[in-house]
Amino acid sequence: MSDSNLNRGGTTARPSTEVTALLARWSEGDSAALERLMPLVYDECRRIASLQLRRERPEHTLEPTALVHELYLRLVDQSRTDWKNRAHFFGIAAQLMRRILVDYARSRNAAKRDATRMLISLEAAAEVPDQARIADVLAVDKALRRLAKRDPEQQKIVELRFFAGLTVEEIAHIVGRSPRTVKREWRLAKAWLFRELHPESPSVGDPPASR
Repeated sequence: MSDSNLNRGGTTARPSTEVTALLARWSEGDSAALERLMPLVYDECRRIASLQLRRERPEHTLEPTALVHELYLRLVDQSRTDWKNRAHFFGIAAQLMRRILVDYARSRNAAKRDATRMLISLEAAAEVPDQARIADVLAVDKALRRLAKRDPEQQKIVELRFFAGLTVEEIAHIVGRSPRTVKREWRLAKAWLFRELHPESPSVGDPPASR
């Protein structure tokens, strides 16, 4: 896809109903729907890319635009996804971007040990100690995989909240839970993730309950 096609339009200029309609057509096998969709969601995808790259070390060589282009290439293989709505799309997009960064970190680490690190910010968690929170991007990925085995819903909430920047209300709609429940699960998941990434720190909060 060309830069001109990717950059035309933006999510703020088009109603979410148009995005949802294109997602439905894409799920039904209309490959052209993705070409029409990307210009509408480009700005928001780039915002998510910038959000994720801000957690990387300053010397990280990937740029938001390059990350979005790589996202597009991976989205081509997601046509069979049962897209629910605009928020669901951005949640999947953030998940794919995280996988891109993990793959990038693995390739960099193959050439240079400890080449790429991610800054983890557990904001708005009063029970988490206020200290430096730096974790290798691969350690983050491993921790999230462990969380997925313990509590898949909490892992999903972390991806949607932390990596996609979706609101509690948007996440509640996607996972079919109340906003109050999402807030509670988000708080527990953050505390668990902090312990996994910083085992030397004092224990905080309760572990996620397996369901």
